[in-house]
Amino acid sequence: MAPAIEDGRWPAKAAVGEALPIEATVFREGHDAVSASAVLLAPDGSTHSTVTMVDVAPGLDRFRAVVLPDAPGDWSFRVEGWSDPYATWAHDALIKVAAGLDVALMLTEGERVLRRALEQTSPAPEDARTVEAAVAALGDQDRPAEARVAAATSSEVREALARDPLRDMVSPSATYPLRVDRPLALSGAWYEMFPRSEGARQRDDGSWVSGTFTTAARRLPDIAAMGFDVVYLTPVHPIGTTYRKGRNNSLTALPGDPGSPYAIGSPDGGHDAIHPDLGSERTFAGFVESARSLGMEVAIDLALQCSPDHPWVTEHPEWFTTRADGTIAYAENPPKKYQDIFPLNFDNDPEGIYAEILRVVRVWIERGVTLFRVDNPHTKPLVFWERLLAEVRATDPDVIFLSEAFTKPAMMRTLAAIGFHQSYTYFTWRNTKAELEEYLETVSGPEGSVLRPSFWPTTHDILPPYLQHGGVAGFAVRAVLAALGSPTWGVYSGYELVENVPRPGVEEQIDNEKYEYKPRDWSRAPEIGISTLITALNEVRRAHPALRQLRNLTVHPTSNEHVVAFSRHLAAEHSPTGEPDTVLVVVNLDPWTAQAATVDVDLAALGLEPDDATTYSAHDLLSGEQYAWGAHPWVRLDPYTQVAHVIEVRP
Repeated sequence: MAPAIEDGRWPAKAAVGEALPIEATVFREGHDAVSASAVLLAPDGSTHSTVTMVDVAPGLDRFRAVVLPDAPGDWSFRVEGWSDPYATWAHDALIKVAAGLDVALMLTEGERVLRRALEQTSPAPEDARTVEAAVAALGDQDRPAEARVAAATSSEVREALARDPLRDMVSPSATYPLRVDRPLALSGAWYEMFPRSEGARQRDDGSWVSGTFTTAARRLPDIAAMGFDVVYLTPVHPIGTTYRKGRNNSLTALPGDPGSPYAIGSPDGGHDAIHPDLGSERTFAGFVESARSLGMEVAIDLALQCSPDHPWVTEHPEWFTTRADGTIAYAENPPKKYQDIFPLNFDNDPEGIYAEILRVVRVWIERGVTLFRVDNPHTKPLVFWERLLAEVRATDPDVIFLSEAFTKPAMMRTLAAIGFHQSYTYFTWRNTKAELEEYLETVSGPEGSVLRPSFWPTTHDILPPYLQHGGVAGFAVRAVLAALGSPTWGVYSGYELVENVPRPGVEEQIDNEKYEYKPRDWSRAPEIGISTLITALNEVRRAHPALRQLRNLTVHPTSNEHVVAFSRHLAAEHSPTGEPDTVLVVVNLDPWTAQAATVDVDLAALGLEPDDATTYSAHDLLSGEQYAWGAHPWVRLDPYTQVAHVIEVRP
């Protein structure tokens, strides 16, 4: 049964308007035909919809249907298996009448089955007329028996009965939980920024003046113009001075070095406080209001660690780990050491820690924050997160939590299962064709009912080798893959400027913004072109509902190891526009050399007739060019002119 997490221990994920596939293995004894229905139950327990499932693996009894929840809340679903008297009769009649066996009997039994369907179901008027015509055809003795059976087994009759089938021996499964969130939990574009860098300036004496929420708000129109839905702020709390890190994570901070915003807490306050250099509650509220006026929401970091100067260290020393020498243990990820950060010990006073962090979260919700990017959740107890996320959901169901856990798959999956809405992924390190194809299929397959992927080419902590060496084209390639390979994606401020110089020996930028102010010359962005590409990608995402879905991706083989192709298709009955929507993406993974390939397109996955003679109009949404493509188009992509085709498929 799918989607079901641990046989229903935790609810599967869905979003409003998401085309949600339900699958089950359904079988019975004997030779009679079997079928199944997917039943979607609304939060109040009423039946929202019942959809006849399709046998997607003939001979293996695997059935599938797509349902569409239309409101947030705690929904549920079940599958009902049943004996299909019409399909049983149709199968036997086609064989027997053609062989001249029991002809009259088969015609009579067909009439009886179809009359039962009219009497015991509630077909739409048009479907009822179709079935009535089939009954009349079976009783028309002036027509040959084969013609009468053909009329009663036509595609029109089968489709009419599939919409409201005659069901015998209905056998329901257990009912499984389904949590439906608002659309932004599934699909959105995030933009990360350090507000202290926006508007920061250096005085003549070399000292710095921090940017503020007010100066950072001046950047918001440009971010909104690129099509982002969420502005994500790294921690905005007071920063400690004890063991403060200097530039590039050095152990010695120079006068004026601002310190890492992840070393949270000072005499000015802790996790519920605002760094006085950034402003006040009033100016933070102004920043939130400015973002909202531009159609964006605000996310902040929830980083559950403290500087040695945090008020909790003196007020609640039991919340930390004391070492044998009497000192409090600082954070380590050997060989990395974070002397400026004390991790919380959740084994000491778990109730006190829980109550305080829940209070902090609610403080920021009251200030207008609607999303939290949770730093390193895998280093905190799962029972803590399960409880916290459930309690916040009960009072503030629109609040979204993104799990920043680059860790082992089992932990990432379990964090998602217990309630995180979205998850960082391994996308950042999937570079080859084989790696990308496998990963795209994984996150858009059954795993999508558990873990909603968020694709980020870089973060403030990560600059992967591909981007260190790939130049502008490399940044373009990863933007296309992230924006179109996942419904949720994000970029870290400076991506538009192709900031790709690494700190020697590590996968992060030189002059890391975590440890210094980093004002940027945004006037350079248009000439580089990445901001223009990002804008185009977000416009395409907003215009095409297929790209805002997760579980509708198909990988298409290509003849070149440097060219990857995938599509997203949304059938008309599942589309908010009432029209089918299909986008085919072909990307050159080589950021230095032009590559050509033949793409073997799975036409059925595009909603087209699977025939080599089939052609369609291929409208490139990036270049504006129009092509006539078929099952095996040939493409050539030059990284210096166009790294990808983003094709709107028009039959």
